[in-house]
Amino acid sequence: MTTTAKGPASYFPSIEKKYGRAIAEWKDLIRSSPLTKHMELVNWLKSEHGLGHGHANALVAHTLAEGKAG
Repeated sequence: MTTTAKGPASYFPSIEKKYGRAIAEWKDLIRSSPLTKHMELVNWLKSEHGLGHGHANALVAHTLAEGKAG
């Protein structure tokens, strides 16, 4: 049975295709950033790495949610 990704993860295939970098690499970048607030990280991905708002927001939301799950 194939499941369709929902929420932020639904953006991941198009993020990898458009920007040529694996999701794990984006998450590592986010985690290594000195920034900690959601919108600071979104704006940083947009300005420094050229991501669109939706893609940046999806990556940040998913990464920060993982950090809180532990």
